[in-house]
Amino acid sequence: MTPGRLTVAALGVLGLIFIFENTRHTKIRLLIPEVTLPLWVALLSTAVIGAVCGAYFVKRRQ
Repeated sequence: MTPGRLTVAALGVLGLIFIFENTRHTKIRLLIPEVTLPLWVALLSTAVIGAVCGAYFVKRRQ
């Protein structure tokens, strides 16, 4: 385990803790419709979208 991997793992764990601590329902507007869902679902989906975009650009760079 390199220091970089440990840092990424620690940030991932902190991100998951932050996501699962926020369990209230919230309203989110998706262009036209407005949906109500738990805040953790919105945070987790945003994190997944960001990870997929990051992986795409890293793979494209190689």
